[in-house]
Amino acid sequence: MPPPARSPTTGPRRRALVLALLLLPLLLLLLHLASAPAPRAHRKPSSRSQACDYSAGEWVRDPVAGSSLRYDDTCKEIFKGWNCISNGKANARDLLGWRWTPAGPGCEFPRLDPRRFLERHRDTSIGFVGDSLNRNMFASLVCMLRGVSSEVRKWRPAGADRGFTFLRYNLTVAYHRTNLLVRYGRWSANPNGGTLESLGYKQGYRVDVDIPDQTWVEACSFHDVLIFNTGHWWWAPSKFDPIRSPMLFFEKGRPIVPPLLPPAGLDLALQNMIMFANKAMRPNTVKFFRTQSPRHFEGGDWNEGGSCQRNQPLSSEEVEEFFSLDNNSTNVEARLVNQHLVKALEQSSFRVLDITRMSEFRADAHPSTTGGKKHDDCMHWSLPGPTDTWNDLLASSLEAVENV
Repeated sequence: MPPPARSPTTGPRRRALVLALLLLPLLLLLLHLASAPAPRAHRKPSSRSQACDYSAGEWVRDPVAGSSLRYDDTCKEIFKGWNCISNGKANARDLLGWRWTPAGPGCEFPRLDPRRFLERHRDTSIGFVGDSLNRNMFASLVCMLRGVSSEVRKWRPAGADRGFTFLRYNLTVAYHRTNLLVRYGRWSANPNGGTLESLGYKQGYRVDVDIPDQTWVEACSFHDVLIFNTGHWWWAPSKFDPIRSPMLFFEKGRPIVPPLLPPAGLDLALQNMIMFANKAMRPNTVKFFRTQSPRHFEGGDWNEGGSCQRNQPLSSEEVEEFFSLDNNSTNVEARLVNQHLVKALEQSSFRVLDITRMSEFRADAHPSTTGGKKHDDCMHWSLPGPTDTWNDLLASSLEAVENV
């Protein structure tokens, strides 16, 4: 008996069924992949500074750092009182045997390579604007760079206290001295009277919170990189005695009444100077504000017999004893100033160069009795010394800016 005849559509149906069975696993796989969460993209940090917080960490012994000076006491730019090797400070060389190690897994803090720095910043001008602690940092950088490039010409941009150009690289590094950032000078009562005279003021210092000090006005339009600081002079009762020679703040040429205390004056000065700098600088200028450098007086302030005789860094517990605002000790200035800086810089385009925490540990690294003063110098830093690490941070921060 012949087989039953097949419908003309039987063959195509069977092939469609077989094809569907073959495609089913692939369809199920595609559905699974579509419903699964997308894997996170692994993005490489654009710079070391984004991956690591260089302001937090600890100092560790490093034989290599201690045995390889980046410059020595022959660098002529070191102010005599800071040249601890030449002045015979007992631990002047030993204090260099410590290296700052940032907190966080895998974080490394590269030391400034002078030749690399010169190459990367050809045809550039770098300006330090601030008090003698910024000169401390300026001298450190100049000494490191001079160690690999001796073709240097003294040259001072307008208003600068001192400056050098590294001729082969056309790199200029300058220091503009200013204690308060704003203009100030002696003030005496007018015999004809006035607002302040009516309040009983006879003399003091006039501080114009909205007028920049002349020493750095032109720096904004000249330098490609600027590093600002201020703070120490705002907490200097020996200079601005609150009774005999107080700070008297002026704005728009008129005295501010009621008179302000220095912390409030600092807030106004920072607000005005940040606005001025932003307007006066070229669009591509890189601007930093360095946080406050800590002092390490023990047993009283500088004029009360205070000293700094430590020969190794402080422990974390000792740091808190020195600087905790709750203790209200001699050295709280650093953290007090930083509170004002943080507030002023929040909405600005300044980058913060945070050197405070790393420096708080280094009670061993001030000139102390070898500073040539009648009292211990527990404020400035020995050169070579921790200020070199500030410049390591500057170099890393500049590279991070370039990599953004």
